[in-house]
Amino acid sequence: MSDRDLRLEDAINETCPWSGKPISADSLTVYKGRTVGFCNPGCRDKFAAAVSQFEASLPEAPEA
Repeated sequence: MSDRDLRLEDAINETCPWSGKPISADSLTVYKGRTVGFCNPGCRDKFAAAVSQFEASLPEAPEA
C-alpha cells in the first residue's frame, strides 16, 4: 500500500506528533502497520528521516 492509498479516517491520531496541529490527508504514512497522520508532508518526511536514522543506529540483533 502506498501513502497515496491511505485514508484520513484510518489514522491512529488526530493531531500531528511534531506540531500538535490537526492531521492532513496528504500527510499520512504507515508506521509498524498503522496509519499515522501529520499536519503537512514536511512533518511526515521529518518523521521518516528520524525513524530511518534511529533504525540505522541500532546494533544488529544477536542470533538466537
